[in-house]
Amino acid sequence: MNSFKNVSVDAIANVYFDGRVVSHSIHFPDGSKKTLGIIYPGTYRFSTAASELMEIIDGSCEIVIDGSDTTRFIPTDESFKVPANSGFTITVNSGICQYICSFLPA
Repeated sequence: MNSFKNVSVDAIANVYFDGRVVSHSIHFPDGSKKTLGIIYPGTYRFSTAASELMEIIDGSCEIVIDGSDTTRFIPTDESFKVPANSGFTITVNSGICQYICSFLPA
């Protein structure tokens, strides 16, 4: 089970795509930040400012990183990285996909 100690949480959710993607930000004492979220079935495109590590903690998805034409299947307990100033398209075919997004240092 994923849990975090000594963090603060933004109570207001980040809501995207008419509520089909929802996350909450958590802040660590060292100044780092993660988001924890859920994605309902559908296809969504996200842009990145910072490099990100997306960990799929429940469910599964398919992703295409900007600049690639390769679709990757990401099951529970696997992850993928997205470069800074880039983006990705994520598809959830069924069920709910739950994730942890870590923003990586430059």
